[in-house]
Amino acid sequence: MPGFFFSHNNMTELNGKEDCKLAEGKVHKKKQKAFGGDLRSYLKSVVPHIESGIKASNSRNAMLSAEEVIQWSQSLEKLLASQSGQGVFREFLKSEFSEENIEFWLACEDYKKTKSDHLHGKAERIYEEFVQSDAIKQINIDYQMREATAKKAQDPTHSSFDEVQKTIYILMERDSYPRFLKSKSYLNLLNQLQNNTSK
Repeated sequence: MPGFFFSHNNMTELNGKEDCKLAEGKVHKKKQKAFGGDLRSYLKSVVPHIESGIKASNSRNAMLSAEEVIQWSQSLEKLLASQSGQGVFREFLKSEFSEENIEFWLACEDYKKTKSDHLHGKAERIYEEFVQSDAIKQINIDYQMREATAKKAQDPTHSSFDEVQKTIYILMERDSYPRFLKSKSYLNLLNQLQNNTSK
């Protein structure tokens, strides 16, 4: 957190112990205010669309509650079922340089809902972005799965990426998800919401 400095002129104007105590009180208040601002900025970065309170970015635009955030800890499935959960988890994965996992998983979810006449284009895009050996957002899968997925993507069906999506899901579930639940980003958000509820 950035420090706070008084200019030399302001410091010379302070006379006596009472003035110093008064100045210390002002510094303390400024620090508290700045910390609150930093926390708001942090929450805005991890949970989209926070303006007047902590709002979830779901269709109802309801308030994000401590209960919902607690549910995220029950399973990765519950976390990914929440729009806000996806956003917070994605920010966490970015901090670990592994956001390609959730981006791939979400691309596969979208792919499954694609109309048949658009499957080929989307399959090609997903393969090029995440699967091929020199992909920009290459996911961590073995050579055999990469080759098998390449073949499926050439003649795509709605289930072309199911196997590799499941592999990435398991990777997130066993690896990133437990670390996410112990992370400052998750615990701070939960504490903030619980404190808001108890006020």
